[in-house]
Amino acid sequence: MRAPPLSARAWGLMFEVTVEDTFAAGHYLRNYKGKCENPHGHNYKIRVTLAGTELDKAGLLLDFKDLREVMKHVIERLDHQMINEIEPFTVINPSAENLAKYFYDESNQRLKTVTNGRVRVKDVTVFETDTTTAKYSE
Repeated sequence: MRAPPLSARAWGLMFEVTVEDTFAAGHYLRNYKGKCENPHGHNYKIRVTLAGTELDKAGLLLDFKDLREVMKHVIERLDHQMINEIEPFTVINPSAENLAKYFYDESNQRLKTVTNGRVRVKDVTVFETDTTTAKYSE
């Protein structure tokens, strides 16, 4: 007889998996005084961490390739684009903070479909440079 998938819920524990990916895009900041009010670009790195209390039948929270696929849809929308021209950034500033929330919301929406709510986004970190980051979590 096969053992059921491992659950951490009884112990109040959480499993986590993290994937990073990159894309290049341009943006500028509205209502900002300084160099960043002018169009410029970044080689962004996005780090998405998922969390959940139950593993699937294979003993995975979510396969890394499946998380990459979730991220791919968001990245493809922004890669090599002027972010200010893409909704919702035609209205809100494409700051690293707002990009982190955007990735969080978009990834969570896709995950609900893929995992029936078993897995959620814990947090998203956006690297605008190697030394500057913004993080979003709920």
